[in-house]
Amino acid sequence: MVLAIILVVLVIITVVFTFVSPWWFTPLASNWGTIDDALIITFVITGIVFVAVTLFMALAIFKFHHKPGRRATFEPENKKLEWWLTGLTTVGIIAMLAPGLVVWAQYINPPAEARAFEAVGQQWSWNFRLPGQDGELGQAATRFVSGDNPLGLDPQDPLGRDDIIIEGDDMHILLDQPVIVYLRSLDVLHDFYVPQFRAKMDLVPGMVTYFWFTPIRTGEFEILCAELCGVGHSQMRGIVIVEEAAAYQLWLADQLTFAEMMAEQEGDKND
Repeated sequence: MVLAIILVVLVIITVVFTFVSPWWFTPLASNWGTIDDALIITFVITGIVFVAVTLFMALAIFKFHHKPGRRATFEPENKKLEWWLTGLTTVGIIAMLAPGLVVWAQYINPPAEARAFEAVGQQWSWNFRLPGQDGELGQAATRFVSGDNPLGLDPQDPLGRDDIIIEGDDMHILLDQPVIVYLRSLDVLHDFYVPQFRAKMDLVPGMVTYFWFTPIRTGEFEILCAELCGVGHSQMRGIVIVEEAAAYQLWLADQLTFAEMMAEQEGDKND
C-alpha cells in the first residue's frame, strides 16, 4: 500500500514539475522550430506512457496485494493483451519517429540560396573559413596542416586562394540568410552545437559533414563541442555573431584571405 501511494505521488510530482520547471529550451534563434515540435511530441508520448505504466503498477499493487487466503492465478499467455500492447507500441514509435524523419529530410537539404562557411574543429578550438569572391571553398586536407597553414588548405588549388580564414576569432553571419555549415575535424571526433540554433552535427575525421539553418535574430551565440573529445573538451567553445548586413560587411572587409595570410607569413619569415 505504501509503495502504491509513493508511485502515485511520484507521478503527480513529475507532471507538476514538467509544467512549472524553470528549465526549458533556450529561446529559439533559427528557423528550426520544427525540431522543438518533434522533441515536444516525444516528451508527450513518453510522458503519457510513464504516467500510464506507473499508475498501472500502483493500481496492481493496491488491488492485488497479498491477503491471507488469496492465491495468484498463473496465466502464461494472453493473445488479446499482447496484440493491444504490440499495436499501441507500434503507434507510439511511429508517432515519435515520423516527425523526426520529416525534419531530418529538411535538415540535410539546404535551399539553393544558402551561403556556405566551414567550421574546423581541433583539440580544443574552433576555426572558420568563408568562400571568397568566387563563391567556392578550395580543397583542404589534414596533410596540408602546418603552422603556416592551420586549416590545411591545398596551396595548389586556385579556388582556395581567396578563401577567408578566421583563426582563433568569432564567426559572423548574416541575419535571415540561410547558411550551410560544412564541418571538418583535424584530429578526433567533435560536434558543432549552438543550442539557440537547435543545430548540431558531428565532425568526423576524414569526412566533411554538413547541416543548414537560417538565423532569425541578432546576437552572440556560443558554440559548444557536444562530443567528448579529450581533457580540454569543456573549454572547446566559440562564438557565432548574427548581425545586419552593414555590420557584417564591415567585419568581412577586415578579414584576411588565404593568399594574404600566406604572403604575410612569408614576409615575416624574410624579415
